[in-house]
Amino acid sequence: MTATFQKLQQTIATTLKVPPAKITETTRDQDLPAWDSLGQVNLIMALEQEFGVYIEVEEFGNLNSVPAILAYLGQQGVS
Repeated sequence: MTATFQKLQQTIATTLKVPPAKITETTRDQDLPAWDSLGQVNLIMALEQEFGVYIEVEEFGNLNSVPAILAYLGQQGVS
């Protein structure tokens, strides 16, 4: 479990108001009822704030799982 994943896990849990244990390295939006369209927008804003990145609107739909978010953060130089 990487530090980036742990930070992401906490960010998702806090934003979507779910226990951190429900967030695994394979969690997808379909796994959490709170990860709906509004939850996605709130999560994107939280990611920008927590990780210091700017996420283009076009990317919002692609960032629908923990693996996709971790890959995106890696591309942005977050490790």
